[in-house]
Amino acid sequence: MKPLLLDSSMTSMAGVFYPTGHVFALFPDEDCVRQAAVALQTAGHSGETAYASPEVILQDIVQTLGPGDSPLPSLGAEGDIVRRMADLAGTGHHGMLVALADKDDPQAVATAMASEGAVAAFHYRTFVIEDLITPPTVQDTPTATDTHLGDA
Repeated sequence: MKPLLLDSSMTSMAGVFYPTGHVFALFPDEDCVRQAAVALQTAGHSGETAYASPEVILQDIVQTLGPGDSPLPSLGAEGDIVRRMADLAGTGHHGMLVALADKDDPQAVATAMASEGAVAAFHYRTFVIEDLITPPTVQDTPTATDTHLGDA
C-alpha cells in the first residue's frame, strides 16, 4: 500500500476531493487499514490502495474545501462527505483509498473493509457519491434503558 498523494485527478472541477472510480474508507486506526488491505487482497481485489493518516486527511483532503469563510455556496454532497471525513480524522481515524476496476463490486469491497473495522466508505462514481457503510442511527445507539445500567 502506498501513501496517499493527492493530485488534480482526485478532485472535482471545483477542486474538492472527488476521486472518481475509487472507494475512500475510514478506520479507527492504522492497523485496521492494513488488515483491510490484506482482506481485499485475499478477496481477490487487485486495485491499488493508498493509506492516508489523519494528518494527511486534515491537511490535504479537507483543505480542498477551501477557507471556511468562503462566500461561495455549499459544495453539495462532496463537501458534506469531506466534512464527515474531517470529523472522523479529527478523532484519529485513518483512511484508505481503493481504486476500482469496472468488474469490481463496490459493495463487496465495502463489506471486506467493514469486517476489518471501517466506519465509513464512500464510492465516488461519475455523478454520484454512494455511502457504502450506513452510519449508526440514534435508534441503533444503546441507551441506559437498553443496557444493564437501567436495572440499577
